[in-house]
Amino acid sequence: MSSAATRPAGPDDLWSVDEHLEDILSTVRPLEPIELHLLDAQGCVLVDDVTVPVSLPPFDNSSMDGYAVRVADVAGAGEEFPAVLEVVGDVAAGAADLVRVGPGQAARIMTGAPLPPGAEAVVPVEWTDGGLGEGPVSGMRARSLAPEGAEGHVHVYRSAEARAHVRAKGSDVKAGDLALEAGTVLGPPQIALLAAIGRGTVRVRPRPRVVVMSTGSELVQPGERLAGGQIYDSNSFALTAAARDAGAIAYRVGAVADDAETLRSTIEDQLIRADLLVTTGGVSVGAYDVVKEALSYAGDADEAGSGVEFRKLAMQPGKPQGFGAIGPDHTPLLALPGNPVSSYVSFELFVRPAIRALMGVTDLHRPRVRAVLKADGALRSPKGRRQFLRGTYTDGEVTPVGGAGSHLIAALAQADALIVVPEDAESVEPGSEVEVVLLG
Repeated sequence: MSSAATRPAGPDDLWSVDEHLEDILSTVRPLEPIELHLLDAQGCVLVDDVTVPVSLPPFDNSSMDGYAVRVADVAGAGEEFPAVLEVVGDVAAGAADLVRVGPGQAARIMTGAPLPPGAEAVVPVEWTDGGLGEGPVSGMRARSLAPEGAEGHVHVYRSAEARAHVRAKGSDVKAGDLALEAGTVLGPPQIALLAAIGRGTVRVRPRPRVVVMSTGSELVQPGERLAGGQIYDSNSFALTAAARDAGAIAYRVGAVADDAETLRSTIEDQLIRADLLVTTGGVSVGAYDVVKEALSYAGDADEAGSGVEFRKLAMQPGKPQGFGAIGPDHTPLLALPGNPVSSYVSFELFVRPAIRALMGVTDLHRPRVRAVLKADGALRSPKGRRQFLRGTYTDGEVTPVGGAGSHLIAALAQADALIVVPEDAESVEPGSEVEVVLLG
């Protein structure tokens, strides 16, 4: 644990949101790099700069289906007086043995095929008769249907400048150029570039493995029948989805009953596949707050600094929080409150940045903007608490949705932003400028 975690504090002292977050981020370290195949590296963060070993494209090639020609041979060509050229062969994409185009000659060429020696430009097939002698055509016949198309003569109805419809060697990137910088998150376009320059594997920080589990004997899995006093487990689904959205490989563990031994053994079983553990529920001051009870064995921090500390934060929702490291590898664990809105807001503020830190990215947090509050009345907030209210953000304005209750899942589902009311404000009037965390 960091030094901030062991600061002098009484049981009723409140941590600020910033202090709790700083403690987490000072403890969580990026995962060690590994070498992965390209598709396995999707979503991971590049560890080293990648330079281009071979220019793209690696040779001059055609950007059109048409004919490779010499500029002088088509100068002045038109509909009335076309240039008539001898077709000396085909140049297909991937061709190695290329025909030479001499004076008065042309080679039928396909998109992506190398520009043959002697040729200076490409005329699209639509500017020709396709070798059929029947006026302009809209395309080439398939070679399998008309192999004679690569022979005979072609009429060209328009002139072409030098290098017309030719992709120059190195026009995308040149050998020695920087392809991708260290710290880049590898998405589909980056994977494509790595493949295009011949990289089969790449060194990255792996996506963190996050295990999410909810606690509570009242929780029932969706699809099962509810009995009296029971509710469906939504937290584990919400937080697992949120962890995946943050870039993690997330595993959901079904709700664990309010039994300390069961929870303790479940956590120990999950450590083998976790870079980060997230629990929800059981962190408050009730008689059945099982997470605090189960992790009390880890409260006696060992010499390496393992332990879980439960805190009260000056925020609403999400006052009760827990953070520490458990197990032989000192796996970080964040214990979140059980109310659905509290757990989700806590995830956005604390767990998401921890996941991003494990990934090794620099943009740990959701973007924040200033917006004008659009509301029917003033927003009330308890003094000394930083409040996070759900809202919808559009064109510089933010509108609250739902109330302040930490159980209002329907309102959360409509929100795409969190309205931040600072600790020193007890009310915010409509038309005021507020800080907004964008969730989308």
